[in-house]
Amino acid sequence: MNLPRMLLLLLTISITSSFQMQFMLLFSRQGKLRLQKWYVPLSDKEKKKITRELVQTVLARKPKMCSFLEWRDLKIVYKRYASLYFCCAIEDQDNELITLEIIHRYVELLDKYFGSVCELDIIFNFEKAYFILDEFLLGGEAQETSKKNVLKAIEQADLLQEDTKVSFSPSFLMVWSRNAAEVRDSCGGSEQASWVKTAFLLLVSTERKFWITLNKDMLRKIKMQAPL
Repeated sequence: MNLPRMLLLLLTISITSSFQMQFMLLFSRQGKLRLQKWYVPLSDKEKKKITRELVQTVLARKPKMCSFLEWRDLKIVYKRYASLYFCCAIEDQDNELITLEIIHRYVELLDKYFGSVCELDIIFNFEKAYFILDEFLLGGEAQETSKKNVLKAIEQADLLQEDTKVSFSPSFLMVWSRNAAEVRDSCGGSEQASWVKTAFLLLVSTERKFWITLNKDMLRKIKMQAPL
């Protein structure tokens, strides 16, 4: 984002200090929900109803139609990026343009972190998408407009996460998964051994490096043949 646009975002946020987003939804062109963040207390039944209605309403609109619409007692602001729709709900007196800027800034943060972000990045790294959103918005209000500060906080969290997890390379997982007999003996049962082997085979089937944390209680339950 260039300097004039950043200054406009900062100025608008300062003027509309009472701005508060009600919720944000990310869904695909097929209507699959990829991310949801609620800033107002609602029941699960009401959340599902709202999600279903909004997804159907937004997907039914034509590409050249306005990105703002009135829905119930709220205003809906949405924008499509590639195969994903970013949809936000704000109160009637809130500014639609600042909501568009917030959506765009969130997309920029995702793109900066993942590098040309796509729908698959959100699917397989949804916890990172939530973390970036939480660093950017707090209680539905923008708490940090600097991309540099947000990404720095995420990098620090990634380093902390790596320090608390154990690294296994795909080649190591392949060797371990082949030793089914040893896994069966260490687990004390064929059912648990099959579960462990299947989990590792799923990890090996990808080309990335995975991080695994095995809880001590889970290991104890496996060895005792207790149900997980």
